[in-house]
Amino acid sequence: MKSLSFLQSSWQSLVLTVLVLALLNIASAQVRSSTNYQLQSDSINVGGGFSSSTSYIQESTVGETATGLSASASYSLRAGYQQMQEVFLSLASTGNVVMSPNISGLTGGLSNGQSTFTVTTDSPAGYQLLVAAEGDPAMQSGANSIADYDPGATPSFFFTYGAADAFFGFSPEGVDIVQLFMDDGGGNCNVSAIDTANACWDGLANTSQLIAEGSGANHPNGATTTVKFRTGVGGAAGVVAGVYVATTTVTALPL
Repeated sequence: MKSLSFLQSSWQSLVLTVLVLALLNIASAQVRSSTNYQLQSDSINVGGGFSSSTSYIQESTVGETATGLSASASYSLRAGYQQMQEVFLSLASTGNVVMSPNISGLTGGLSNGQSTFTVTTDSPAGYQLLVAAEGDPAMQSGANSIADYDPGATPSFFFTYGAADAFFGFSPEGVDIVQLFMDDGGGNCNVSAIDTANACWDGLANTSQLIAEGSGANHPNGATTTVKFRTGVGGAAGVVAGVYVATTTVTALPL
């Protein structure tokens, strides 16, 4: 956690600590699915199956041809049901965020910060990026807190607050953000396919919220999502001075 010193006339400093959870999973895309089942991989063969005892576990196939591992400088091939598919997944972040500027208790104002998250995967089905807050509300300073921004079922195109309000919210931006945070360029979110900068604001929750989803492999370049954070404090909000911290967990999952 980073601390930020401030002048006596500036009654509030904001520090956002971002905890990043990167998962290296083994997963794969399904080849067939319905509402009742999902086939991860299929195989055309004449026999085999799963068997076990107190001494061993065995899974076999009989009748497959041209199976096994093979590779060169240009490719890697895993042929056959037993080879399955191993998926690579990585998550990189720019780290902790210090909100700026400090907010004066006399006039209130806005404080902003951001962090970027780059997901790289070779999963043919893509990935999901989720965010969750540890605290409720997310932004806290000891026994004091700032309310999570709450626009309702749909994010708010503009970050708005009144003279007696104090809110903390976020807005994701990037090539893979989900429909909920897209807009029509005219003040409406969860519609069309435009990603207007500094638009479509929501509040963090303790449950993971999907903010970005890639539909295919993006290795080796990856895909970057920028999460922007904003605190708005009205001049009559009566927020107690202090260093306020929000602990946030960002999770990447392969599909």
